[in-house]
Amino acid sequence: MKLGVTPWDFSDLGAKSLSAQAAFAEQLGYESFWLPENHFNPNAMPDPLMLLASVAAATDHIRLATTSYLLPLRNPLLAAEQVAVLDRLSNGRVTLGIGRGYAPVMLKAFGVRPSEKRRLFEQCLATMQLAWSGEPVPIGEGESDRVALDPLPVQQPHPPLWVAAIGPKALAQAGRLGLPYLASPMETLATLEDNYARHARAAEDAGHPLVDVVPVMRTVFLTDSARQAQTLKERISGEAAGNSRLQPDARVEDWTIIGDRVQVSEKIAEYRERLNVSHLIVTRLRVGGVTRSDLEASLAALADIVG
Repeated sequence: MKLGVTPWDFSDLGAKSLSAQAAFAEQLGYESFWLPENHFNPNAMPDPLMLLASVAAATDHIRLATTSYLLPLRNPLLAAEQVAVLDRLSNGRVTLGIGRGYAPVMLKAFGVRPSEKRRLFEQCLATMQLAWSGEPVPIGEGESDRVALDPLPVQQPHPPLWVAAIGPKALAQAGRLGLPYLASPMETLATLEDNYARHARAAEDAGHPLVDVVPVMRTVFLTDSARQAQTLKERISGEAAGNSRLQPDARVEDWTIIGDRVQVSEKIAEYRERLNVSHLIVTRLRVGGVTRSDLEASLAALADIVG
């Protein structure tokens, strides 16, 4: 199982801070460093590729990844160019998690009708894949109305594509496309079992081979202090109350991995047994009050456990 991580310190999203966090994770042996895309909220990250470009210069091996690069918001040829440039810049280290977006206000701001987002997502993806192949892309009716992408990505035919998906329609689309499904950090383990089964059925029905990349995003924190672990669980549970992505009856233990080395090891083993997880992506604690040194000690301990 490979380990990935999102930034754990969102107080400073400058190049120096993000690069230092990615370099620290790389030293610990983490395989990937992930940034989300979001708009019009505090600490927004509207352009994750630009931020990852700064990280590329400060690291050597760690993969540069997005949790949900939002395709319906973008011109597909420009998006294909920008991804190719980052892949070149990093010598083939991009993993592109792609999504549709869900916030109605954000979609409206970019002129996207919510009912059209899945069609636009698939249309944009098809154009990007054609552009990455090096084949001329039609841009009009005439035979001369074609353009070819340059530069192309280092990774061929293109960087790995994972689909961030929540809900039956999104899962079915990801499966029909034959692409790995990147699970939300706020769905329970039981829900994920159902989701991966639904995704596998959709892929099989579309004639795709078994998708053996099974990435899961989870809130993970290791501590030898039972009191700290319990306090964190209570605070996370309180902060998450009412979140529409979380099942009403879900306990914090159902969607986080928090505890000492033995407890965390056992929980990871359960995820691997029940889901056959190939990539565990550690997401930030969404509560304050935990020191950066404690967060980094947790990351180091997890890397030691997973090996």
